[in-house]
Amino acid sequence: MIAALDLQTALIARLRTDLDLAALVGARIHDVAPRGTAFPYLTLGDAGQADWSSGTEAGGDIRLSLHVWSRAAGKREAWTIAGVVMRILHDAPLALDTHQLVLLRVTYAEVRRDPDGLTQHGVVQLAALVEG
Repeated sequence: MIAALDLQTALIARLRTDLDLAALVGARIHDVAPRGTAFPYLTLGDAGQADWSSGTEAGGDIRLSLHVWSRAAGKREAWTIAGVVMRILHDAPLALDTHQLVLLRVTYAEVRRDPDGLTQHGVVQLAALVEG
């Protein structure tokens, strides 16, 4: 399995077990949100993987993003959800199926108004190093 996909699976599983996040978005955590999904919700964003192998171990340097979507007035709801995601995932000791997680960090977060003028769009960027 590609390390980025292995990590994505573990991230979603971890997010779905957090009660604070469930209180905010319920089970609305999607790879691609179905049309008509109720707000607020989370989606997976872009992901990329580069080589991080040593002389003896295969490894991957993975960058990915999670997106927060909110229709509440102002940025408070989107930032609250992004903050919970950041707390859950920064340095999280995730168990991957076919790789070993070395490091997981939140590297950046922002909330901005979407071009539709109605939606607040949060982005949480993550960086991970994996072996195997």
